[in-house]
Amino acid sequence: GTRHVVASCPEVLIAASCSKNFGIYRERTGLLMAVCQDSARRPTTQANLAYLNRQNYSFPPDHGARLVSLVLNDDALRADWQAELEEVRRGMLGLREQLAQELRKLSGSDRFGFIAQHRGMFSRLGLEPDKVEALRKDHAIYMVGDSRINIAGLNARTVPLLAQAIIDVGA
Repeated sequence: GTRHVVASCPEVLIAASCSKNFGIYRERTGLLMAVCQDSARRPTTQANLAYLNRQNYSFPPDHGARLVSLVLNDDALRADWQAELEEVRRGMLGLREQLAQELRKLSGSDRFGFIAQHRGMFSRLGLEPDKVEALRKDHAIYMVGDSRINIAGLNARTVPLLAQAIIDVGA
């Protein structure tokens, strides 16, 4: 997908983070890449990126970058990491499907079917603020005020509890 975007656009900024996939949130490991068709713009672009870098931090820790480099450049470590990442990804998809199914069963509606279609660690449930507050107050279920939940914080045992609480607050 990235190559298609780059091929289709005359100028592109690409940002990538390794923080979540490698579990190194505090290490600020990732990249910002600028791609443009006119090579004469390279010095100006590079100078602007260097300026932005200096404004944020001059000498960031490189522990995270070293770890990522070590894993990605060793075939066995890379294969282990990819297998673990795939296991986590599939686990979250399973939790999403379980939550959508449980809510469908309890509500008799497919209103929350979108949860199974989302990807990643988070989903917004589309609950009103008063329902979010009722989940906190009455069920000790905490989420961001806009009803964003962390799928990775669930497990097969807690999904039915969450689904029942969502129904109980009138969602």
